[in-house]
Amino acid sequence: MEHTGAWILLETLKREGVDVLFGYPGGAVLDIYDELSRHPEIRHVLVRHEQGAVHAADGYARASGKAGACLVTSGPGATNTVTGIATAYCDSIPLVVVTGQVPTALIGNDAFQEVDIVGITRPCTKHNFLVKDVSKLATIMRRAFYLARSGRPGPVLVDLPKDIVQAKTEFVWPEEIGMRSYNPTYKPHINQLRRTVEELVRARRPVFLTGGGVVMSNAASELTNLARRLQVPVTSSLMGLGSFPATDPLWLGMVGMHGTYAANMSINHADLLVCVGARFDDRVTGRISAFAPGARIVHIDIDPTSIRKNVQVDVPVVGDCRLSLQGMREICDAKFAGEDWAAKHAGWLASVQNWKSGKPLAYQKNGGIKPQQVVEALFELTGGEAIVATEVGQHQMWTAQFYAFTRPRTLLTSGGLGTMGFGFPAAIGAQLAFPDKKVVVVAGDGSIQMNIQELATAVANRLPVKVVILNNRCFGMVRQWQELFYHNNCFATNMEAQPDFVKLAEAYGAEGYRISREEDLCPVLQKALASPATAFVDVMVEREENVAPIVPTGAALDEMLLV
Repeated sequence: MEHTGAWILLETLKREGVDVLFGYPGGAVLDIYDELSRHPEIRHVLVRHEQGAVHAADGYARASGKAGACLVTSGPGATNTVTGIATAYCDSIPLVVVTGQVPTALIGNDAFQEVDIVGITRPCTKHNFLVKDVSKLATIMRRAFYLARSGRPGPVLVDLPKDIVQAKTEFVWPEEIGMRSYNPTYKPHINQLRRTVEELVRARRPVFLTGGGVVMSNAASELTNLARRLQVPVTSSLMGLGSFPATDPLWLGMVGMHGTYAANMSINHADLLVCVGARFDDRVTGRISAFAPGARIVHIDIDPTSIRKNVQVDVPVVGDCRLSLQGMREICDAKFAGEDWAAKHAGWLASVQNWKSGKPLAYQKNGGIKPQQVVEALFELTGGEAIVATEVGQHQMWTAQFYAFTRPRTLLTSGGLGTMGFGFPAAIGAQLAFPDKKVVVVAGDGSIQMNIQELATAVANRLPVKVVILNNRCFGMVRQWQELFYHNNCFATNMEAQPDFVKLAEAYGAEGYRISREEDLCPVLQKALASPATAFVDVMVEREENVAPIVPTGAALDEMLLV
Protein backbone atom coordinates (compact mmCIF):
# COMPACT_ATOMS: atom_id res chain seq x y z
CA MET A 1 0.00 0.00 0.00
CA GLU A 2 1.28 3.44 -0.88
CA HIS A 3 1.39 6.35 1.58
CA THR A 4 2.12 10.05 1.25
CA GLY A 5 5.38 11.52 2.39
CA ALA A 6 3.47 13.28 5.20
CA TRP A 7 2.19 9.92 6.51
CA ILE A 8 5.65 8.36 6.23
CA LEU A 9 7.21 11.25 8.15
CA LEU A 10 4.78 10.87 11.05
CA GLU A 11 5.08 7.09 11.06
CA THR A 12 8.87 7.38 11.35
CA LEU A 13 8.50 9.86 14.21
CA LYS A 14 6.30 7.40 16.10
CA ARG A 15 8.69 4.52 15.51
CA GLU A 16 11.55 6.67 16.75
CA GLY A 17 9.69 7.23 20.02
CA VAL A 18 8.59 10.83 19.45
CA ASP A 19 5.56 11.53 21.63
CA VAL A 20 5.79 15.35 21.67
CA LEU A 21 6.32 17.43 18.53
CA PHE A 22 6.87 21.17 18.86
CA GLY A 23 5.81 23.14 15.84
CA TYR A 24 4.44 26.11 13.96
CA PRO A 25 2.44 25.58 10.76
CA GLY A 26 2.81 27.28 7.39
CA GLY A 27 2.17 26.75 3.71
CA ALA A 28 5.01 24.35 2.96
CA VAL A 29 4.02 21.94 5.76
CA LEU A 30 0.21 22.13 5.58
CA ASP A 31 0.00 18.60 4.18
CA ILE A 32 1.97 17.36 7.20
CA TYR A 33 -0.32 19.21 9.58
CA ASP A 34 -3.38 17.84 7.80
CA GLU A 35 -2.04 14.33 8.34
CA LEU A 36 -0.91 15.10 11.90
CA SER A 37 -4.51 15.75 12.93
CA ARG A 38 -5.11 12.02 12.39
CA HIS A 39 -2.18 10.87 14.54
CA PRO A 40 -3.20 11.46 18.18
CA GLU A 41 -0.23 9.37 19.39
CA ILE A 42 1.96 12.38 18.70
CA ARG A 43 1.13 15.37 20.86
CA HIS A 44 1.63 18.53 18.87
CA VAL A 45 2.54 21.59 20.91
CA LEU A 46 1.84 24.83 19.09
CA VAL A 47 4.53 27.35 20.01
CA ARG A 48 4.37 31.08 19.31
CA HIS A 49 7.72 31.38 17.54
CA GLU A 50 9.89 28.87 15.69
CA GLN A 51 12.90 29.65 17.89
CA GLY A 52 10.72 28.66 20.83
CA ALA A 53 9.95 25.34 19.11
CA VAL A 54 13.62 24.39 18.85
CA HIS A 55 14.44 25.51 22.41
CA ALA A 56 11.43 23.58 23.74
CA ALA A 57 12.53 20.44 21.88
CA ASP A 58 16.03 21.06 23.24
CA GLY A 59 14.75 21.33 26.83
CA TYR A 60 12.71 18.17 26.34
CA ALA A 61 15.85 16.37 25.16
CA ARG A 62 18.11 17.66 27.95
CA ALA A 63 15.65 16.72 30.68
CA SER A 64 14.55 13.34 29.31
CA GLY A 65 17.63 12.05 27.52
CA LYS A 66 15.52 11.41 24.41
CA ALA A 67 15.87 13.13 21.05
CA GLY A 68 13.73 16.24 20.72
CA ALA A 69 11.73 16.94 17.57
CA CYS A 70 10.17 20.00 15.98
CA LEU A 71 8.42 20.94 12.74
CA VAL A 72 8.36 24.35 11.01
CA THR A 73 7.56 25.76 7.61
CA SER A 74 9.92 27.05 4.92
CA GLY A 75 11.60 30.44 4.50
CA PRO A 76 11.32 32.59 7.64
CA GLY A 77 9.97 29.65 9.60
CA ALA A 78 13.14 27.74 8.84
CA THR A 79 15.51 30.66 9.42
CA ASN A 80 13.87 31.35 12.79
CA THR A 81 15.15 27.96 13.95
CA VAL A 82 18.83 28.73 13.39
CA THR A 83 19.57 30.18 16.84
CA GLY A 84 17.96 27.17 18.51
CA ILE A 85 19.85 24.75 16.26
CA ALA A 86 23.17 26.48 17.00
CA THR A 87 22.37 26.39 20.72
CA ALA A 88 21.83 22.63 20.59
CA TYR A 89 24.90 22.12 18.42
CA CYS A 90 27.21 23.92 20.86
CA ASP A 91 25.91 21.84 23.79
CA SER A 92 25.68 18.48 21.93
CA ILE A 93 21.92 18.04 22.29
CA PRO A 94 20.10 15.42 20.15
CA LEU A 95 17.42 17.10 18.00
CA VAL A 96 15.72 16.40 14.72
CA VAL A 97 14.41 19.58 13.09
CA VAL A 98 12.04 19.11 10.15
CA THR A 99 11.64 22.15 7.89
CA GLY A 100 9.26 22.62 5.00
CA GLN A 101 10.64 23.60 1.62
CA VAL A 102 9.18 24.86 -1.65
CA PRO A 103 8.47 22.20 -4.31
CA THR A 104 11.59 20.62 -5.82
CA ALA A 105 11.03 22.24 -9.23
CA LEU A 106 11.08 25.72 -7.65
CA ILE A 107 14.25 25.31 -5.60
CA GLY A 108 16.76 27.89 -6.78
CA ASN A 109 14.12 30.06 -8.43
CA ASP A 110 13.68 32.51 -5.55
CA ALA A 111 10.19 31.14 -4.96
CA PHE A 112 7.93 32.56 -2.27
CA GLN A 113 9.31 31.62 1.17
CA GLU A 114 12.27 29.76 -0.31
CA VAL A 115 15.58 29.75 1.52
CA ASP A 116 18.58 27.41 1.42
CA ILE A 117 18.22 26.22 4.99
CA VAL A 118 20.53 23.27 4.33
CA GLY A 119 23.30 25.66 3.35
CA ILE A 120 22.54 28.07 6.18
CA THR A 121 22.63 25.39 8.88
CA ARG A 122 25.52 23.31 7.57
CA PRO A 123 27.99 24.91 10.06
CA CYS A 124 25.70 24.36 13.08
CA THR A 125 24.18 20.93 12.51
CA LYS A 126 25.73 17.55 13.00
CA HIS A 127 24.32 16.71 9.58
CA ASN A 128 21.44 17.82 7.38
CA PHE A 129 19.40 16.35 4.53
CA LEU A 130 17.43 17.73 1.59
CA VAL A 131 14.95 14.99 0.67
CA LYS A 132 14.67 14.60 -3.12
CA ASP A 133 12.95 11.22 -3.34
CA VAL A 134 9.95 10.18 -1.24
CA SER A 135 11.04 6.53 -1.38
CA LYS A 136 14.14 7.51 0.63
CA LEU A 137 12.29 9.51 3.29
CA ALA A 138 11.96 6.70 5.84
CA THR A 139 15.66 5.85 5.57
CA ILE A 140 16.65 9.51 5.85
CA MET A 141 14.52 9.99 8.98
CA ARG A 142 16.01 6.81 10.47
CA ARG A 143 19.50 8.14 9.77
CA ALA A 144 18.61 11.56 11.15
CA PHE A 145 17.64 10.15 14.55
CA TYR A 146 20.61 7.77 14.55
CA LEU A 147 23.01 10.63 13.90
CA ALA A 148 21.33 12.91 16.42
CA ARG A 149 21.57 10.37 19.25
CA SER A 150 24.80 8.51 18.58
CA GLY A 151 28.43 9.38 19.23
CA ARG A 152 28.64 13.00 20.27
CA PRO A 153 24.94 13.95 19.99
CA GLY A 154 23.73 16.96 18.07
CA PRO A 155 20.99 18.50 15.95
CA VAL A 156 20.11 17.11 12.53
CA LEU A 157 17.95 19.00 10.04
CA VAL A 158 15.68 17.38 7.43
CA ASP A 159 14.43 19.73 4.70
CA LEU A 160 11.23 18.47 3.04
CA PRO A 161 10.03 19.95 -0.27
CA LYS A 162 6.26 20.19 -0.55
CA ASP A 163 6.01 17.85 -3.55
CA ILE A 164 7.94 15.17 -1.64
CA VAL A 165 5.46 15.49 1.23
CA GLN A 166 2.56 15.02 -1.20
CA ALA A 167 4.12 12.20 -3.25
CA LYS A 168 3.24 8.55 -2.55
CA THR A 169 5.30 5.41 -2.17
CA GLU A 170 5.29 2.16 -0.24
CA PHE A 171 6.49 2.46 3.31
CA VAL A 172 9.60 0.39 4.08
CA TRP A 173 11.07 0.66 7.56
CA PRO A 174 14.84 0.04 7.69
CA GLU A 175 15.37 -2.06 10.82
CA GLU A 176 19.14 -1.68 10.69
CA ILE A 177 20.89 1.55 10.00
CA GLY A 178 24.54 1.90 9.12
CA MET A 179 26.72 4.54 7.58
CA ARG A 180 30.14 3.54 6.32
CA SER A 181 31.64 6.98 6.91
CA TYR A 182 30.27 7.31 10.43
CA ASN A 183 31.34 4.85 13.11
CA PRO A 184 31.72 6.51 16.53
CA THR A 185 34.02 4.76 18.98
CA TYR A 186 32.13 3.79 22.12
CA LYS A 187 34.47 1.25 23.68
CA PRO A 188 37.70 2.91 24.86
CA HIS A 189 41.04 1.23 24.21
CA ILE A 190 41.99 -0.85 27.24
CA ASN A 191 45.62 0.29 27.11
CA GLN A 192 44.57 3.93 27.41
CA LEU A 193 42.41 3.10 30.40
CA ARG A 194 45.33 1.28 32.02
CA ARG A 195 47.55 4.30 31.41
CA THR A 196 44.90 6.50 33.02
CA VAL A 197 44.72 4.32 36.12
CA GLU A 198 48.52 4.24 36.33
CA GLU A 199 48.50 8.04 36.25
CA LEU A 200 45.99 8.03 39.11
CA VAL A 201 48.16 5.64 41.12
CA ARG A 202 51.20 7.90 40.71
CA ALA A 203 49.37 11.15 41.34
CA ARG A 204 49.34 12.89 44.72
CA ARG A 205 47.09 15.81 43.78
CA PRO A 206 44.51 14.47 41.27
CA VAL A 207 41.31 16.22 40.18
CA PHE A 208 38.39 15.06 38.05
CA LEU A 209 37.14 17.76 35.67
CA THR A 210 33.75 16.79 34.29
CA GLY A 211 31.54 18.21 31.56
CA GLY A 212 28.33 17.74 29.67
CA GLY A 213 29.55 14.45 28.21
CA VAL A 214 29.06 12.81 31.61
CA VAL A 215 25.43 13.94 31.60
CA MET A 216 24.76 13.00 27.98
CA SER A 217 26.26 9.52 28.38
CA ASN A 218 24.32 8.88 31.62
CA ALA A 219 27.59 8.36 33.46
CA ALA A 220 26.84 10.29 36.66
CA SER A 221 26.63 7.23 38.93
CA GLU A 222 29.85 5.78 37.47
CA LEU A 223 31.64 9.08 38.03
CA THR A 224 30.35 9.40 41.58
CA ASN A 225 31.27 5.85 42.52
CA LEU A 226 34.77 6.11 41.04
CA ALA A 227 35.54 9.49 42.63
CA ARG A 228 34.43 8.22 46.03
CA ARG A 229 36.33 4.97 45.59
CA LEU A 230 39.56 6.83 44.71
CA GLN A 231 38.90 9.82 46.99
CA VAL A 232 39.55 12.27 44.17
CA PRO A 233 37.93 15.74 44.32
CA VAL A 234 35.59 16.69 41.48
CA THR A 235 34.93 19.94 39.66
CA SER A 236 32.75 20.60 36.67
CA SER A 237 32.09 22.91 33.78
CA LEU A 238 28.70 24.64 33.65
CA MET A 239 27.35 21.88 31.41
CA GLY A 240 28.46 19.15 33.79
CA LEU A 241 26.65 20.45 36.88
CA GLY A 242 24.55 17.74 38.48
CA SER A 243 26.79 14.92 37.26
CA PHE A 244 28.36 14.80 40.74
CA PRO A 245 26.36 15.66 43.89
CA ALA A 246 27.08 19.22 45.04
CA THR A 247 26.45 18.05 48.61
CA ASP A 248 29.35 15.58 48.54
CA PRO A 249 32.54 16.50 50.49
CA LEU A 250 34.61 15.81 47.37
CA TRP A 251 32.73 18.47 45.39
CA LEU A 252 34.79 21.56 44.55
CA GLY A 253 32.13 23.57 42.73
CA MET A 254 32.11 24.86 39.19
CA VAL A 255 35.43 25.72 37.55
CA GLY A 256 36.39 28.59 35.30
CA MET A 257 35.52 32.24 34.77
CA HIS A 258 32.87 32.24 37.52
CA GLY A 259 34.07 29.12 39.27
CA THR A 260 34.72 28.72 42.95
CA TYR A 261 38.02 29.62 44.56
CA ALA A 262 38.49 25.96 45.58
CA ALA A 263 37.89 24.62 42.06
CA ASN A 264 40.19 27.07 40.33
CA MET A 265 42.98 26.72 42.90
CA SER A 266 42.72 22.93 42.80
CA ILE A 267 43.17 22.94 39.02
CA ASN A 268 46.12 25.30 39.41
CA HIS A 269 47.86 23.05 41.98
CA ALA A 270 46.90 19.60 40.65
CA ASP A 271 49.52 17.17 39.43
CA LEU A 272 46.94 15.15 37.47
CA LEU A 273 43.78 16.35 35.74
CA VAL A 274 41.37 13.70 34.45
CA CYS A 275 38.94 15.46 32.14
CA VAL A 276 35.76 13.49 31.41
CA GLY A 277 33.40 14.73 28.72
CA ALA A 278 34.45 18.39 28.68
CA ARG A 279 36.08 20.27 25.84
CA PHE A 280 38.35 22.78 27.63
CA ASP A 281 36.54 25.84 26.33
CA ASP A 282 37.88 29.31 27.12
CA ARG A 283 35.40 29.91 29.97
CA VAL A 284 36.88 26.88 31.75
CA THR A 285 40.58 27.31 31.10
CA GLY A 286 41.26 31.02 31.33
CA ARG A 287 44.65 31.73 29.77
CA ILE A 288 45.64 28.45 28.13
CA SER A 289 49.37 28.86 28.76
CA ALA A 290 48.72 29.03 32.51
CA PHE A 291 46.04 26.33 32.72
CA ALA A 292 46.85 23.43 35.09
CA PRO A 293 50.56 24.29 34.90
CA GLY A 294 51.82 21.39 37.00
CA ALA A 295 49.42 18.69 35.88
CA ARG A 296 49.57 15.80 33.52
CA ILE A 297 46.27 15.67 31.66
CA VAL A 298 44.02 12.77 30.69
CA HIS A 299 41.17 13.62 28.32
CA ILE A 300 38.24 11.22 27.89
CA ASP A 301 35.78 12.10 25.12
CA ILE A 302 33.72 10.29 22.50
CA ASP A 303 34.60 12.97 19.97
CA PRO A 304 38.23 12.55 18.89
CA THR A 305 38.28 16.04 17.35
CA SER A 306 37.75 17.56 20.81
CA ILE A 307 40.92 15.98 22.17
CA ARG A 308 44.00 18.23 21.90
CA LYS A 309 41.91 20.89 20.15
CA ASN A 310 42.38 23.44 22.94
CA VAL A 311 44.75 21.82 25.46
CA GLN A 312 47.62 19.43 24.94
CA VAL A 313 47.03 16.16 26.79
CA ASP A 314 49.26 13.33 27.94
CA VAL A 315 46.75 10.48 27.76
CA PRO A 316 43.97 10.70 25.15
CA VAL A 317 41.04 8.31 25.63
CA VAL A 318 38.49 8.15 22.83
CA GLY A 319 35.28 6.51 23.98
CA ASP A 320 31.97 6.79 25.75
CA CYS A 321 32.31 8.42 29.16
CA ARG A 322 30.23 5.82 30.97
CA LEU A 323 32.10 2.87 29.47
CA SER A 324 35.43 4.59 30.16
CA LEU A 325 34.63 5.21 33.83
CA GLN A 326 33.34 1.65 34.19
CA GLY A 327 36.57 0.33 32.68
CA MET A 328 38.70 2.45 34.99
CA ARG A 329 36.80 1.18 38.02
CA GLU A 330 37.26 -2.45 36.92
CA ILE A 331 41.02 -1.97 36.51
CA CYS A 332 41.27 -0.27 39.91
CA ASP A 333 39.35 -3.07 41.61
CA ALA A 334 41.35 -5.80 39.87
CA LYS A 335 44.90 -4.41 40.14
CA PHE A 336 44.77 -1.98 43.05
CA ALA A 337 42.18 -3.42 45.39
CA GLY A 338 44.46 -2.93 48.40
CA GLU A 339 45.31 0.70 47.66
CA ASP A 340 44.43 3.04 50.54
CA TRP A 341 43.27 5.96 48.43
CA ALA A 342 41.92 7.95 51.38
CA ALA A 343 45.26 7.90 53.17
CA LYS A 344 47.15 8.57 49.97
CA HIS A 345 45.14 11.72 49.20
CA ALA A 346 44.59 12.90 52.78
CA GLY A 347 47.01 15.81 52.53
CA TRP A 348 45.63 16.92 49.19
CA LEU A 349 42.04 16.74 50.41
CA ALA A 350 43.01 18.80 53.45
CA SER A 351 44.40 21.51 51.16
CA VAL A 352 41.24 21.41 49.09
CA GLN A 353 39.12 21.73 52.22
CA ASN A 354 41.12 24.77 53.29
CA TRP A 355 40.40 26.45 49.97
CA LYS A 356 36.71 25.61 50.31
CA SER A 357 36.37 26.90 53.87
CA GLY A 358 38.78 29.81 53.48
CA LYS A 359 37.05 31.52 50.57
CA PRO A 360 33.57 30.04 50.15
CA LEU A 361 30.97 31.48 47.81
CA ALA A 362 29.46 34.37 49.75
CA TYR A 363 27.74 37.71 49.39
CA GLN A 364 26.99 40.69 51.59
CA LYS A 365 23.51 40.38 53.10
CA ASN A 366 22.81 44.06 53.55
CA GLY A 367 20.45 46.39 51.76
CA GLY A 368 17.67 44.98 49.61
CA ILE A 369 17.05 41.49 48.22
CA LYS A 370 20.20 39.88 46.89
CA PRO A 371 19.85 37.70 43.78
CA GLN A 372 21.92 34.98 45.43
CA GLN A 373 19.35 34.89 48.25
CA VAL A 374 16.61 34.17 45.75
CA VAL A 375 18.48 31.19 44.29
CA GLU A 376 19.25 29.84 47.77
CA ALA A 377 15.58 30.23 48.71
CA LEU A 378 14.55 28.32 45.59
CA PHE A 379 16.90 25.50 46.51
CA GLU A 380 15.49 25.27 50.03
CA LEU A 381 11.85 25.49 48.96
CA THR A 382 12.22 22.88 46.21
CA GLY A 383 14.45 20.61 48.29
CA GLY A 384 16.92 20.64 45.41
CA GLU A 385 14.52 18.41 43.46
CA ALA A 386 13.38 20.86 40.76
CA ILE A 387 14.38 20.92 37.13
CA VAL A 388 15.91 24.37 36.80
CA ALA A 389 16.22 26.15 33.47
CA THR A 390 18.04 29.44 33.12
CA GLU A 391 18.28 32.23 30.66
CA VAL A 392 21.77 33.70 30.09
CA GLY A 393 23.47 36.36 32.18
CA GLN A 394 24.25 37.03 35.83
CA HIS A 395 21.26 35.00 37.00
CA GLN A 396 22.63 31.99 35.09
CA MET A 397 25.91 32.14 37.01
CA TRP A 398 24.21 32.70 40.37
CA THR A 399 22.06 29.65 39.69
CA ALA A 400 25.15 27.59 38.88
CA GLN A 401 26.85 28.81 42.05
CA PHE A 402 24.06 28.79 44.64
CA TYR A 403 21.65 26.03 43.60
CA ALA A 404 23.27 22.79 44.74
CA PHE A 405 22.56 20.40 41.87
CA THR A 406 22.71 16.79 43.02
CA ARG A 407 21.34 14.94 39.98
CA PRO A 408 22.05 15.09 36.25
CA ARG A 409 19.57 16.58 33.77
CA THR A 410 18.22 19.01 36.35
CA LEU A 411 20.05 22.09 35.02
CA LEU A 412 18.98 23.23 31.57
CA THR A 413 21.14 26.11 30.39
CA SER A 414 22.75 27.36 27.20
CA GLY A 415 26.47 26.90 27.83
CA GLY A 416 28.33 27.02 24.53
CA LEU A 417 26.31 29.62 22.63
CA GLY A 418 25.00 31.57 25.62
CA THR A 419 21.54 32.13 24.15
CA MET A 420 19.29 34.66 25.82
CA GLY A 421 15.70 33.46 25.42
CA PHE A 422 16.60 29.78 25.84
CA GLY A 423 15.42 29.08 29.36
CA PHE A 424 11.67 29.66 29.25
CA PRO A 425 10.86 27.54 26.17
CA ALA A 426 13.37 24.91 27.37
CA ALA A 427 11.43 24.71 30.63
CA ILE A 428 8.21 24.19 28.67
CA GLY A 429 9.84 21.24 26.94
CA ALA A 430 11.05 19.82 30.26
CA GLN A 431 7.62 20.20 31.85
CA LEU A 432 6.03 18.30 28.96
CA ALA A 433 8.61 15.55 29.42
CA PHE A 434 7.93 15.42 33.17
CA PRO A 435 4.40 16.69 33.94
CA ASP A 436 4.65 15.82 37.62
CA LYS A 437 8.01 17.46 38.35
CA LYS A 438 8.61 20.99 39.55
CA VAL A 439 10.12 23.05 36.73
CA VAL A 440 11.50 26.49 37.51
CA VAL A 441 13.07 29.12 35.25
CA VAL A 442 15.58 31.58 36.70
CA ALA A 443 15.61 34.56 34.36
CA GLY A 444 16.79 38.12 34.05
CA ASP A 445 14.47 40.97 33.21
CA GLY A 446 16.28 41.39 29.88
CA SER A 447 16.56 37.80 28.71
CA ILE A 448 13.01 36.77 29.64
CA GLN A 449 11.71 39.17 27.00
CA MET A 450 13.55 37.37 24.20
CA ASN A 451 10.91 34.61 24.00
CA ILE A 452 8.22 35.91 26.34
CA GLN A 453 5.53 35.06 23.78
CA GLU A 454 5.85 31.43 24.88
CA LEU A 455 3.76 32.38 27.90
CA ALA A 456 0.84 31.63 25.62
CA THR A 457 2.23 28.15 24.95
CA ALA A 458 2.62 27.41 28.65
CA VAL A 459 -0.85 28.70 29.54
CA ALA A 460 -2.60 26.99 26.62
CA ASN A 461 -1.07 23.66 27.64
CA ARG A 462 -1.77 24.24 31.37
CA LEU A 463 1.89 23.85 32.27
CA PRO A 464 2.81 24.81 35.86
CA VAL A 465 6.18 26.31 34.88
CA LYS A 466 7.38 28.94 37.36
CA VAL A 467 9.47 31.83 36.05
CA VAL A 468 11.48 33.68 38.70
CA ILE A 469 12.77 36.98 37.32
CA LEU A 470 15.80 38.48 39.06
CA ASN A 471 14.84 42.01 38.12
CA ASN A 472 17.76 44.44 38.39
CA ARG A 473 16.48 46.79 35.69
CA CYS A 474 19.52 46.35 33.49
CA PHE A 475 21.54 43.95 31.36
CA GLY A 476 23.39 42.83 34.46
CA MET A 477 26.33 40.88 33.06
CA VAL A 478 27.08 43.49 30.40
CA ARG A 479 26.84 46.24 33.02
CA GLN A 480 29.23 44.29 35.26
CA TRP A 481 31.83 44.04 32.49
CA GLN A 482 31.43 47.72 31.69
CA GLU A 483 31.94 48.53 35.37
CA LEU A 484 35.00 46.32 35.81
CA PHE A 485 36.76 46.54 32.46
CA TYR A 486 35.40 49.64 30.68
CA HIS A 487 36.00 52.29 33.36
CA ASN A 488 32.39 52.08 34.58
CA ASN A 489 31.11 53.41 31.26
CA CYS A 490 27.68 51.76 31.55
CA PHE A 491 26.20 52.43 28.13
CA ALA A 492 23.12 50.80 26.52
CA THR A 493 22.47 48.54 29.52
CA ASN A 494 19.73 50.53 31.27
CA MET A 495 16.43 48.62 31.27
CA GLU A 496 14.29 51.00 33.31
CA ALA A 497 11.51 51.10 30.68
CA GLN A 498 10.38 47.60 31.58
CA PRO A 499 6.89 46.13 31.31
CA ASP A 500 4.94 45.30 34.42
CA PHE A 501 5.71 41.58 34.47
CA VAL A 502 2.81 40.85 36.85
CA LYS A 503 0.27 42.48 34.55
CA LEU A 504 1.94 40.92 31.53
CA ALA A 505 1.62 37.43 33.02
CA GLU A 506 -2.00 38.07 33.88
CA ALA A 507 -2.68 39.35 30.36
CA TYR A 508 -1.58 35.97 29.03
CA GLY A 509 -3.74 34.15 31.59
CA ALA A 510 -0.90 33.23 33.95
CA GLU A 511 -0.41 34.21 37.57
CA GLY A 512 1.82 37.14 38.48
CA TYR A 513 3.61 37.92 41.74
CA ARG A 514 5.98 40.68 42.78
CA ILE A 515 8.48 40.58 45.63
CA SER A 516 10.16 43.80 46.74
CA ARG A 517 10.73 43.11 50.46
CA GLU A 518 13.11 40.51 51.86
CA GLU A 519 10.52 39.25 54.38
CA ASP A 520 8.15 38.40 51.50
CA LEU A 521 10.68 36.34 49.58
CA CYS A 522 10.05 32.84 50.93
CA PRO A 523 6.28 33.15 51.56
CA VAL A 524 5.54 34.44 48.04
CA LEU A 525 7.91 31.98 46.36
CA GLN A 526 6.29 29.16 48.30
CA LYS A 527 2.82 30.28 47.22
CA ALA A 528 3.86 30.52 43.57
CA LEU A 529 5.60 27.12 43.64
CA ALA A 530 2.49 25.50 45.10
CA SER A 531 0.19 26.88 42.41
CA PRO A 532 -0.92 24.56 39.58
CA ALA A 533 -0.77 27.47 37.12
CA THR A 534 1.96 29.05 35.00
CA ALA A 535 3.40 31.89 37.08
CA PHE A 536 5.80 34.80 36.82
CA VAL A 537 7.50 35.93 40.02
CA ASP A 538 9.07 39.37 39.59
CA VAL A 539 11.74 39.79 42.29
CA MET A 540 13.19 43.27 42.63
CA VAL A 541 16.85 42.58 43.43
CA GLU A 542 19.82 44.84 44.11
CA ARG A 543 20.86 46.47 40.84
CA GLU A 544 24.59 46.78 41.48
CA GLU A 545 25.23 43.21 42.63
CA ASN A 546 28.01 41.48 40.67
CA VAL A 547 28.87 37.85 40.03
CA ALA A 548 32.01 36.80 41.89
CA PRO A 549 34.54 35.31 41.52
CA ILE A 550 35.39 36.39 37.99
CA VAL A 551 38.47 35.52 35.96
CA PRO A 552 39.13 38.44 33.59
CA THR A 553 39.62 37.66 29.92
CA GLY A 554 43.22 36.63 29.33
CA ALA A 555 43.91 35.91 33.01
CA ALA A 556 44.83 32.61 34.63
CA LEU A 557 42.44 30.77 36.92
CA ASP A 558 44.41 31.77 40.02
CA GLU A 559 44.12 35.44 39.00
CA MET A 560 40.40 35.57 39.73
CA LEU A 561 38.79 38.65 41.24
CA LEU A 562 36.95 37.64 44.40
CA VAL A 563 34.67 40.69 44.70
